[in-house]
Amino acid sequence: MGTRLWPMSRIRQPKQFQSFDGNGGPSFLQATVLRHHGGVFADPLLVASASEEDLLEKQLSAVGVTGQFIGEPVGRNTGPAVLAAALRLAETDPQALMLVLPSDHAITGDLNITVTEMARGASEGRIVLFGIVPRHAETGFGYISAGAPIDGHGGLHDVESFIEKPSLELAESLIAEGRTFWASGISLMRADVLIGEFAVHQPETLAAVRAAVDGATPSRTGIVLDAESFGAAEEEPTERLIFERSDLVSVAPTDVDWSDVGAWTAVHSLGDKSADGNVSSGEVMCIETSNSLIRANDKLVTVIGLEDVIIVDTADALLVTNHKNAQKVKEAVSVLKADGRVEVVSHVAADVARETAPDPAPASDRVSEHVLEDSEQIVVEAPGPGATMLAVAEGCAQIDGPTCNRDTPRESGAHVTIAAGQRVSVRNSGRVPLRFVTVRLTPAEKAAHATRDRAFA
Repeated sequence: MGTRLWPMSRIRQPKQFQSFDGNGGPSFLQATVLRHHGGVFADPLLVASASEEDLLEKQLSAVGVTGQFIGEPVGRNTGPAVLAAALRLAETDPQALMLVLPSDHAITGDLNITVTEMARGASEGRIVLFGIVPRHAETGFGYISAGAPIDGHGGLHDVESFIEKPSLELAESLIAEGRTFWASGISLMRADVLIGEFAVHQPETLAAVRAAVDGATPSRTGIVLDAESFGAAEEEPTERLIFERSDLVSVAPTDVDWSDVGAWTAVHSLGDKSADGNVSSGEVMCIETSNSLIRANDKLVTVIGLEDVIIVDTADALLVTNHKNAQKVKEAVSVLKADGRVEVVSHVAADVARETAPDPAPASDRVSEHVLEDSEQIVVEAPGPGATMLAVAEGCAQIDGPTCNRDTPRESGAHVTIAAGQRVSVRNSGRVPLRFVTVRLTPAEKAAHATRDRAFA
């Protein structure tokens, strides 16, 4: 989700799909795809939640790129995801080179120079990890320490050790040694080499993911993995499952500006700053304000006499914090999740939740579609003046409210009516994405709906 970048990042619209600059520029995903497009690169193979296929296709189409899709019915971290991609590629070319890229990082500089230089080592069976030359001591990143150079492969080293999120003192000493690098999460290897390493170190996960690929169902732009099989895979990153155990792993130091953009402080540090150190987007006025990040949405935001603040405005939520406390956004999101707040799940126009006007909105504006992944939960409210009908289109829902028995599962075709002013809690109680529709009814429609239900009864 990119929790620390809320309210820009939501469960259903995570930061990968959001514009980095806040001014409608390319999303993180689009920037990643375009960075490695054309020339020696094939079209991308994208692994994501099964529910995100439409969004992926739209984002790629907007930048003139086509790609293949692998849909995950449940999330199992990066290890099974990357393995699924390797198995898919190996169907047509077992020795295909895979460049594995997180889609939510910001990179300035020509990473592809190093990628191209390392292609021969990967083709000969090495697993190449790209280590970023560190700019400062950072306690929130993982590190890779380089060992001896690998003969015949200039710039490639054995991996001496992995260090996960060191203390500030240790990070400073590692950087001073000059042979330890930020772990970027970017890797290059042959598909069959990765599959072989899973066979050695994680045979159960290999069997589960292979069964998920073999049992996959076709989708519009690719496949959706079999849910039961994929759910049996180990839920761990590739680093822990394979890289930290493999004798084939190596590291290529890479001198580019890189950030995983994990919090709003990183967005500020990477943005174009004014003379006072402010980074802003939208209609913003700053008076005697410095070193701040301000993102306006649909209104003028005026900031007077402040420093080190972070203000992010969206249609349905406003974040106000400072650089010192930016990491605590994650804590706020945890509370909002526990409360079932829809503002965590997806971007919703603010006036939809507060609609009280007696005149009914057009039918198209009164219908909303929602998708929840495994165990996700939100609160649905009927704002009035009429009731709201909730209909399950796909999956299995657990609905708890004044007139709903939470022990009764609601499957495709089931529907409930929520009285004006009341709310229900909706949770995905199945193994596949839950898709449901809410329709805000006018009083007349509610009466007709009740009459129809009595007739059916």
